[in-house]
This record gives sequence, structure tokens and C-alpha cells, in this order.
Amino acid sequence: MMVHANPPLKKQVYAHISYLGTASKADLLKDFPVTSSSMTRLLEEMTSQGLILVSGLGDSTGGRKPLLFQINPAYRYVFGLEISRIYSTLGLYDMHLNPLSLTRWSMDERMTPERLVGLVAQGAQQFLDQHGISSETVLGIGIGAVGPLNQKTGIILEPEWFPAPLWKNVPICRMLESLLHIPAKLDNGANTALIGEHWALRNNHIQHALYVHAGVSIRSAAMSGGQVLRGAADTEGAVGQMIIQANGPRLRESGNYGALEAFVSVPALEERVRTQLKIGRESRLSGMPPEQVNFATLVEALNQGDALVREQFTETAAYLGIGLSNLINALHPEYVILGGPLVTAHPVVFDTALEIAKKNTYHYPEYNPVFTLGELTDEAVATGAAMMVIQQWTGE
Repeated sequence: MMVHANPPLKKQVYAHISYLGTASKADLLKDFPVTSSSMTRLLEEMTSQGLILVSGLGDSTGGRKPLLFQINPAYRYVFGLEISRIYSTLGLYDMHLNPLSLTRWSMDERMTPERLVGLVAQGAQQFLDQHGISSETVLGIGIGAVGPLNQKTGIILEPEWFPAPLWKNVPICRMLESLLHIPAKLDNGANTALIGEHWALRNNHIQHALYVHAGVSIRSAAMSGGQVLRGAADTEGAVGQMIIQANGPRLRESGNYGALEAFVSVPALEERVRTQLKIGRESRLSGMPPEQVNFATLVEALNQGDALVREQFTETAAYLGIGLSNLINALHPEYVILGGPLVTAHPVVFDTALEIAKKNTYHYPEYNPVFTLGELTDEAVATGAAMMVIQQWTGE
């Protein structure tokens, strides 16, 4: 008769195998205080349940080559959803977090919560049908959304600057659960992006990391000891209210004067370029009505070598570097992961932000964190949201 292991231990072993990619029994015994026979029984049970697979043989240390185990990618499946102000992304993932299907929607003035939820439900069913997957094998859907939000109740509270109306006190988890009939978990998008990137960079054994997303606003998340830092309130956008210039401008007549988001955000960049065009600065955009200048046209002009637009992106990046140095000097991360449409628009943004941040980091170069765009880039939020569901899964 097979002895059933303690579920928490099974979950820990499962997570450890997932983290390592492949692991032998000897590898696991180094990290779990159980006997060799107990570990053997646990691995046999997990194999018989289909949780893990024998993936091959390891190197011999003098005797028989050890069996190597990996998690079974097709044991269950999970959805990850990003909700942002510019676009939203839905992904279907296996247990290795391989994306099986991805789709994206623009968040225009018509994309109300009800419309997005309907599209997500429709897209999710199409994914399952496409891959021949039963909904009973789906663990749930993880959601990484713009905050502020209430993670426990699954409600997006009062986010600013959504193009569509009604994005206020949205019970997003309940709405999706009623249509998909699977559990839904909510966290802010910066946290899920950091969770996703930490998983993707797991071979680097990162314990302390900072994630900063620069887009319509500035959003951040931090990790210490391999765990996401959580405060008394979920306000991922609060970093945008960091004051970097006393008596400086405000973004759209709200927030702190001289706040970081008034210098580093899509709306701030758009407004600065419009002002330069109105006073007669030469640009590829000079013949365009200033009110029609938006982020998409700015990125296109930047990639075409427009000098004025490059100047404004570079200035934005320099202020981002100042904000990063303030966060680095307070949190002392090993890794600084940058994301968001402002950062990925052009290499000049990342390069300039990196240069300025390093110049203003205390004890640089003795203390020199690694700066990276991450591995998942635009899919980080959705992938991390899926990973969040897997992490909270009991393993049963």
C-alpha cells in the first residue's frame, strides 16, 4: 500500500523540481530533511499521479546512473491575463510555463470591463478547443492588473487613465469565475511581472530584485529573500509619486508636484513633444496637428531617427535613471529589471537610464547591480500571473 506524503512536502518538492528543471533524488535529499526511502516513496507517488516524469539519467558518481525527474508539463494548464491601460494579454500555459497560445487586445475607449471579460472568456475557450484541452485540467486564471486593487477580494479599485469608462471597483475575479468556471487570482501587474521574470531568471539564483515598469505611469515591485515585498496597501504606482524636483510640474493636474511620473510617463512625454512642436521645433511630426501626436507616432518617429523625438526620449530616460538610483539606494537589489512600453521603445531609453542610474548609485562601482530588460519582456505580466496560480496550487 502506498504511503501518502504530507501535501505541503509534496508541494515543496514539486516546486523545487520545477525550479531546478530536472532533479535526481540525491539533489532533493540535499534540500529536504527526509530519509532516502521516504523520498523514494514520494517520488514514486508523484510519478504514478502524473505530477512528474522521469526525464532521463544523470551522471554516475561511481554506481548506477540516477534517475532524473521533471514536472509533467501536461499535467495541468493555467491562464495568465495582463490588464493594462494600453493593451491586455491572455496566455494559456502548461506547467513548464510554455505559452501555448497568446492573444492581445488594445485598451481603447470601447474596452470596458464587461467587454474585456467577454473577450477573455471567448479567447480562453478558443485556446482550449484549439489544443484539445478540457477545462477540468485548468488550474485557474491569474490576473496581473493595474492598481490600486484589493488582492484578497479580487477587485480592481480606482485605477487612473483607462481610456474606457467604468474601470472603478471592478470585481474582476468574480466576473471571470462566473464565465470561465475556474478559480481566479488577482495581483498587481508589477508583482506578477517580477514573479515571472524571477522564474525565467531562476538559474541566476536571484534573491533581491527590483522591477520597474515605465508606461502610462511608473509601477514597481521589489523582492527580498526570493519573496515579493508587500506593504500595508497595494499601491504599485506609488513610486511614480516620488518627488525628484521640488515645485516641479504635476501630471495632468494630479499627484505630487515634481513627481517622477510627471517626467517619466507616456502622457508626460507626449505633452512635452506637443509643446516643442507648438513653439516651432523642427521634426518629422511638424506637419501633424499637435493634438494628434501620440505614443505610437513618437515611437515611429524615434525609430526613423527624428532628432527632436530622440532628445525627448533621452530626457525621459535620464529622469528614469534618477528615479532608479533612488530606489536602488534604498533597496539594494542584485538585479534591476526594467519593462514597459517606454523602456522597450528604443535601446536609447534603457542605455540612458542605466548610465544615469549607475552614476547616482551609492558606492558604485563596488556595488553594481545587474540591469536587464528581463527574459519575458512584454509577456512578463501574464506569465507571472500564471506562475502565481501554480505557486498557490496545493499540488493535489
